Amino acid sequence: MWAIELAVVLLFIWFGARMGSIGIGFAGGFGVLVLALVFQIPPGDMPIDVIMIIMAVIAAIAAMQEAGGLDYLVSIAERVLRANPKYITFLAPIVTYTMTLFAGTGHTAFSTLPVIAEVAKRAGVRPSRPLAIATVASQIAVTASPISAAVVFFAAELGKHGVDYIHLLLICIPSTFLAVMVGAFVTNFLGKELADDPIYQERLRKGQVSQVTEEEAARESSHAAKRSVLIFAITIFCVVAYAIGISPTVGLVAQPVLPVNNAIIAFMLTAASFITFFCKIEAKNILNVSTFKSGMSACVCVLGVAWLGTTFVAAHMEEIHMTAGNLLRSYPWLLSVVLFVASTLLYSQAATTRALMPVALTLGVSPLTAIASFAAVSALFVLPTYPTLIAAVEFDDTGTTRIGKYVFNHSFIIPGLVTIASAVVFASLFGRLFL
Repeated sequence: MWAIELAVVLLFIWFGARMGSIGIGFAGGFGVLVLALVFQIPPGDMPIDVIMIIMAVIAAIAAMQEAGGLDYLVSIAERVLRANPKYITFLAPIVTYTMTLFAGTGHTAFSTLPVIAEVAKRAGVRPSRPLAIATVASQIAVTASPISAAVVFFAAELGKHGVDYIHLLLICIPSTFLAVMVGAFVTNFLGKELADDPIYQERLRKGQVSQVTEEEAARESSHAAKRSVLIFAITIFCVVAYAIGISPTVGLVAQPVLPVNNAIIAFMLTAASFITFFCKIEAKNILNVSTFKSGMSACVCVLGVAWLGTTFVAAHMEEIHMTAGNLLRSYPWLLSVVLFVASTLLYSQAATTRALMPVALTLGVSPLTAIASFAAVSALFVLPTYPTLIAAVEFDDTGTTRIGKYVFNHSFIIPGLVTIASAVVFASLFGRLFL
């Protein structure tokens, strides 16, 4: 019976993927309904903690966007990229990685992808190279961001096994960044040079490639925009400082009234309040910005998919313990493979972490192995239907960034595989150093 129920879970995930976007969340809830009413399986725990964190962080980021803060950050990124066009395959992922690390969501990459495509084309660099690795960098940086829902939830689970939030960041930040640089190095050799690409030459002859001029639009960021970024940056510093202060390693606060999860929510809503008040923006306008809409869509996706996953896992915990427990104890590296496959289907680092990491840790997987495998929850690039992947393809009018005939042979697959594999290796090494 469990095989039939698993098939039902996979069917609804596939159905949601076909609908795309928020549809995967809808399908997840539909799947829970079927498992409950048809198979008499009690619903699992809803991922309320993850959703609350996403909502609070997105509220602050959306307020910053309404104040012009995101445009200000993008203008800084533009100046960095345009000043060093020949090195864009390395600079582009650094920019998207940093923005995701700062914001806690990979959706910030949307704003820089057109700039990356334009600068690469002007420099004669094959745009698929920087676009592919920049997109992958924006995904894997979620597993290193101090305020991402995936990191905060995973840190809470690791805390039950003697590993705190600070140690997790000390391992994940350097390992993922170095992995992105390895991915950029490999990506720099992929595909023909732009001038030799036949598809580009054909599109050029047909006039389908826009001619880029050297003129840059001079955009003067307002004081409110800069103020909003400063408020958000101070808030992130306060979150990290608070987490350090209450961690058992430092022990400044022995019995904190406010746990880390609640602290992040409170700090982020406070940041949104300050940005709204001191930057003099209309609170009602925040509801209409793109970041708020995509963030609320992510909440529904996590709700449906993670709830569907926890419902199935909770119903078959005994079988999972018997089969997966022995397997993972004998071959702990398989956890990274499981997380990789799961995130390909769940389309969310937070949902994958919420659904599988607690199970892995209760099965006896060591914290070191779990942390080393953590980056594998970022395999959102495997199926070329994720929004940032589609956007990268659309922004590249040279035709070098493309989805292959056989679905999986697209521009993002090799950069993504190399980056995640490297991150697992680096995290294992840093884990032995810090744990």
